[in-house]
Amino acid sequence: MAVQPPPADRRTVIENAAIATVDAQGTECARGHVVIKGNLIESVGDGPAPQGLDGVVRRIDGAGHLLTPGLVNAHHHFYQWITRGLAQDDTLFDWLVTLYPTWARIDDRLVHAASLGSVAALLKSGCTTASDHHYVFPRGAGDLLGASIEAVQQLGLRFTALRGSMDLSRKDGGLPPDRAVEDIDEVLSASEAAVDRWHDPSFGSMLQIAIAPCSPFSVSTELLRRSAELARRKGVRLHTHGSETAEEGRFCEEQFGMGPTDYFESTGWLGEDVWMAHCVHMNDSDIAKFAETGTGVAHCPSSNARLAAGIARVPDMIRAGVPVGLGVDGTASNESGELGTELRNALLINRLHGRPDALTARGALRLGTMGGARLLGRQHEIGSIEVGKLADLALWKVDGVMHSSIADPVAALVLGALPPLSVLFVNGNAVVEEGRLTTADENRIALICARAAQELAARG
Repeated sequence: MAVQPPPADRRTVIENAAIATVDAQGTECARGHVVIKGNLIESVGDGPAPQGLDGVVRRIDGAGHLLTPGLVNAHHHFYQWITRGLAQDDTLFDWLVTLYPTWARIDDRLVHAASLGSVAALLKSGCTTASDHHYVFPRGAGDLLGASIEAVQQLGLRFTALRGSMDLSRKDGGLPPDRAVEDIDEVLSASEAAVDRWHDPSFGSMLQIAIAPCSPFSVSTELLRRSAELARRKGVRLHTHGSETAEEGRFCEEQFGMGPTDYFESTGWLGEDVWMAHCVHMNDSDIAKFAETGTGVAHCPSSNARLAAGIARVPDMIRAGVPVGLGVDGTASNESGELGTELRNALLINRLHGRPDALTARGALRLGTMGGARLLGRQHEIGSIEVGKLADLALWKVDGVMHSSIADPVAALVLGALPPLSVLFVNGNAVVEEGRLTTADENRIALICARAAQELAARG
């Protein structure tokens, strides 16, 4: 059952905290307050909260803490939680060829278990909203999208479920085995049914759907085009992998006579309703087209490094006006499964371009909050601490031994070790307290995930 929002007249008051609002002006408070009323932010500012508030059920002393918006994960593959640590030294195409046969044996029960593990890791690292790109739908595997949605609702995360797809198997020139792909009509029918069943476009929605064919090397041109038409007819967003590796670029040149960005443009896949994962191998023309059309990028620094894909030109994208957010990517290529650590990794990896100011600590925090909110089309609801926005908030403890000598609390969060979470609020509910989930037994989740991984391995 989904976690319900607090009563609309119930207030929680946080005082004495350093606050990084991540609003348009970058407003910060050295010692400020936030008042939550129901599931909304009622007040934020310097100094103590207003006096005489009714219905206050909790007061939190935020001294020694940094309060930020909850982090927003713009790209993930939850099902991969139970295939971590495999193909450790492969690049993307070899890694996929190794793992596709295993993934083709998943079912809804295993996806539910994997989603519990993935969501637990996200919440415990400060993430309050996530998108999950599920694109493997073996025949007879059950309701895989529903299984992930059920797990998310159990733990209390705000969610965009991406109904992915693949229709190019090995016999068609793609990488996936035949068992892992669907035909076009099946994909489009299932995608439309998912939107009709689950998509909630209302303000404060806890569940939305986007349509997300997997990649140029696992999806036909027809499926890309028809998916874009379907998404725009239904009023939902579009997502895929793009320009992840040099091999993908060569594949597109050989198959279509053009690079990935031009190919996506030819299929209707550039626009403000589109965001793509990775975008590592982008030239100046590609970046200009993304900026001109408002096409977004989910930057996944740890996964890009794990698979030796390269270093995305994130500083250049930002300067050009490309919307950029952060993603964990699947936990078979980023075994930590944490979004909080991507703040630090994004900053460090992008400075390898040779520019120490390529990405700042506050810039990295913006990528992980407002950047991701914009990619999901929810920048007016989440991503910053502003009056009237949803109460998705992370309260980080920065006065412990690992952080207390860093005077700048934002630097403590981004440049230091990931601080402990004292409280994580999603929709006004405290879903993490003192670093532990409040909505589920972590030890039970660990056991469920271990057994699921063992069962999947045994199916081979």
